[in-house]
Amino acid sequence: MTDIEELKDRILSKSDSVPKHIAIIMDGNGRWAAKLNKPRTFGHEEGVMAVKDVVKAASEVGVKYLTLYTFSVENWKRPKDEVSALMSLLARTTLRELDELIKNDVKLRTIGHIHSLPAVRRKVLETAVEKTRNNKGLILTLALNYGGRTEILDAVKAIANSVRSGFLELNDINDELFSEFLYTSDIPDPDLLIRTSGEMRISNFLLWQTSYTELYIIDTLWPDFRREELFKAIIDFQKRERRFGKVSTDE
Repeated sequence: MTDIEELKDRILSKSDSVPKHIAIIMDGNGRWAAKLNKPRTFGHEEGVMAVKDVVKAASEVGVKYLTLYTFSVENWKRPKDEVSALMSLLARTTLRELDELIKNDVKLRTIGHIHSLPAVRRKVLETAVEKTRNNKGLILTLALNYGGRTEILDAVKAIANSVRSGFLELNDINDELFSEFLYTSDIPDPDLLIRTSGEMRISNFLLWQTSYTELYIIDTLWPDFRREELFKAIIDFQKRERRFGKVSTDE
């Protein structure tokens, strides 16, 4: 038995404590490429391979939801050539992997201001979402042109419009109702947030949803993050006690 298989068995031996929803900030593609004296786009290409490996591994151990921070609203500030290459890579990868997603019963979703993406690229994504919408396996969400603050502001505006239109009263507004106006209203909040590259911040990602999410930050750059690293993150999660503000059972 390989080390990876042993890790997988350890996870499955405690299947009731596998995180239902894992969110990942996939950071470090550019630095990974720079170490090899390659262009940043080379790192993004290799990062796709990490995504494929992690999606498959998550499905194998019973993760129900996987949300990947794919392109933030701040990423538009990058050089135009890099942004164009990222959009092209996104479309090409989606086209290439669509049959595999269908075969593995993965349901693809997107969150963020998708309407602002280039029309040709957006159409590819919309087609993939439509063709996988009835799949029953892992729900894979790509956060595209996404920002946590933008999401919260969108929710506030929608709630304000509902109050102004008479559909809601001010006293109706609480945590539960607010969550219903977020992009992620139809999926649970993340149990585990993984960030690669060692940066100690959440970079405007799922700000509301991660209030009680367990954090796992690792120095590994995203292109080197594969199934073994994911399994180690899950095992670490399984050791934790999630109190949600309550007193520990050991105290």
